[in-house]
Amino acid sequence: MTLRLTAFARYDRLAASTRQRLLQYVPALNAAGIEVDYRPLLGDDYVASLAGGGGYSARRIGLDYLRRLREVAFGPTGDVLWIYAELFPHLPALFEKIAIARDRPIVFDFDDAFFHAYDFHRSRLVRRVLGGKLEPLLRAATVCTCGNAYLRDYAAQFCSNAVIVPTVVDTDRYRPLEGDRTGAPVIGWIGSPSTWKYVQPIVQTLADMVRAGRARVLVVGAAADARSRDSSGFEFVDWSEPSEVADIQRMDIGIMPLPDDPWARGKSGYKLIQYMACGLPVVASPVGVNSEIVQEGVNGLLASSVAEWRAALDGLLADGDARCRMGSAGRRRAVAEYSLQAHAPRVVDIIRTAAATGSKVD
Repeated sequence: MTLRLTAFARYDRLAASTRQRLLQYVPALNAAGIEVDYRPLLGDDYVASLAGGGGYSARRIGLDYLRRLREVAFGPTGDVLWIYAELFPHLPALFEKIAIARDRPIVFDFDDAFFHAYDFHRSRLVRRVLGGKLEPLLRAATVCTCGNAYLRDYAAQFCSNAVIVPTVVDTDRYRPLEGDRTGAPVIGWIGSPSTWKYVQPIVQTLADMVRAGRARVLVVGAAADARSRDSSGFEFVDWSEPSEVADIQRMDIGIMPLPDDPWARGKSGYKLIQYMACGLPVVASPVGVNSEIVQEGVNGLLASSVAEWRAALDGLLADGDARCRMGSAGRRRAVAEYSLQAHAPRVVDIIRTAAATGSKVD
């Protein structure tokens, strides 16, 4: 029996959340008899404007919101609604409730602490009006699929069936690079302009290693204004989907610094999983799910202070055997626990169970 899934995403394909939380599952869903009607709110040109630091017409955003309002309120719906994070960012819960009135099972999916954009907002008015805006959808959801335990614990306050579905990669695409490497080891970071700020506390440490000839630094996806005098020896490349895997394969060590704050605790460790799938040892801040993904001394190292970051990177730069050992362990863990191949059957089962019975999914 064919099922129809109507999927409401925030952004189109250029957004990693859309690719990894939905689109990469579409072939498996189709093979299982689940047709996906995919409806992003904001298109790739909007995502590109964020990455490039350019502007985007408020009129176009308004038209996108009106289109979504028509789709949610009056458009055809499938057997199940899949909703990523929220339907109408920055609007009150009243608008989210429109989807509930369609009387379809809801799979509510999120991999970031979007609720903190409202309940921790500096404006008292925003906190009062929007602080609980996700709660109606969470209460109405048949199942909430959460990127990590921090998000699961939040969702479980309102949805009795909140489960962890980590953000994963296709480990047939993300693979270690074959062949020998030459030159100084490459310390790599991949991300977006909005997350480059997390690297700033250790930029000087990285720069010292570059100047000493002990390392090269490759930065993928930071905006042009990320370049500074301190990072003058770094290599900056723009992110693109076709070159993403090849860029990571150029690295020898993958890094993910984070501050220890509520927003960062909601991160799903996607960078680490990308690095590990490509056979890289990782160094990460022990914040949120990072402390679960990184097994200290096995597939990587955890570092809090700048001194700890320097020591961790110094050790890996000096010990090629340790890099190889930890990288191999990370690859094995990525395949077993954080791969599309491992989780696609579970996602199919979650959607089928929601559609068939509306019951809670283990």
